[in-house]
Amino acid sequence: MTKHRTNELGAVSLFIVVFTALLITVVTVSFIRLTIRDEQQATTVDLSQSAYDSAQAGVEDAKRAIIRYQTVCATGDSAACLAARTKINLDECNTGLSDIVTPVDGEVKIQQSSGDTVLDQAYSCVKVKLDTDDYLGVLSTNASKVIPLVSTKPFNTVLLEWYSSENLQTTNSFDVDLQPGALLAQPLLAQNLWKPNRPSVMRAQLMQYSSSGFTLGSFDSVNATGQSNANTLFLYPTGTTGTTSSVVDEASFVGRDNRATPTGTRATTTNPFPVTCSGNLTGGGYACRVELTLPDPVGAGSRLAYLKLSALYNKSNYRLTLSNNGVDPASFNGVQPQVDSTGRANDLFRRVQSRVELTDLVDSSFPYPDSAVDVTGNLCKDFLITDTASDYNNTCAP
Repeated sequence: MTKHRTNELGAVSLFIVVFTALLITVVTVSFIRLTIRDEQQATTVDLSQSAYDSAQAGVEDAKRAIIRYQTVCATGDSAACLAARTKINLDECNTGLSDIVTPVDGEVKIQQSSGDTVLDQAYSCVKVKLDTDDYLGVLSTNASKVIPLVSTKPFNTVLLEWYSSENLQTTNSFDVDLQPGALLAQPLLAQNLWKPNRPSVMRAQLMQYSSSGFTLGSFDSVNATGQSNANTLFLYPTGTTGTTSSVVDEASFVGRDNRATPTGTRATTTNPFPVTCSGNLTGGGYACRVELTLPDPVGAGSRLAYLKLSALYNKSNYRLTLSNNGVDPASFNGVQPQVDSTGRANDLFRRVQSRVELTDLVDSSFPYPDSAVDVTGNLCKDFLITDTASDYNNTCAP
């Protein structure tokens, strides 16, 4: 008798179903994880930006506090001014802002739209430092900036550093393209011939006067004792490698100014002053560094001074520090206060440090000019000399 056995193949189908289910589960779980991760990243970015905005709100309140301090000093007595200065300058969180805002539980809540409290924004700590060790700035190509040289104590030296790695126009190199050799002539080239990675020629114009007063004639030339109220230097970047610095002494500062001396002669050297710069910015810092020894103001006494900087050919980051004889540091007095602000959104914190400037920070009764005419191209003037009154046009073009 013959027996027939039918083999059951259901196990294969079962394995296929199981592995397919596992595959679908893995794909689904992976997709969910990616979705959750992207959502967390989006939330973190949102909170980070909100915390940054909170910190910036603290900076704005700090500006209000500085304006209040200025107002007290302008309208109150010296004791009230000193008290306001001491309060705003304390190295304590939010203490300098207590006349502007009222902290709750050690922080200041940020005003939000109705019903929008999800981000829970606030700034927890804001400190104001009126006196700073340096002055930082950025000059675009052929732009100028007037900096008040107001210090906490007497000074006669200004250290100028300019052109950082942020100004380089290449992304894969920190090399600085310099005019070789400090003893060679310093050619003033056309704008399109200046190398992209070459530091700007820095024009430094000193304007100062004695605390005892001045006359307009004191800005015209150097007096017989070598005192001067106005001088201009063109600082030309030269060199090859290494970090070096140059020094402009008092005589060079005055002697390079192409104006009449007390004897009626012109300056003997009118070429730009060569400044030895570093040829590489791998280590950070600034490529060019020069120490300027300022002449005494006409009439001697304490100086009230301004330095106008102009970056020719290329944009430039710069830094100024003050000292007496180059060895005794002097801080800037309220010229560019530093604000340190920490903001929060939920449990994420951001901290920012800002330098702020207010136009009336130093002396609102003496607004200093930037320039009468400032152009980046050519300026043409037409003059007409006539005896006919009808030729005179006393109207301005729209």
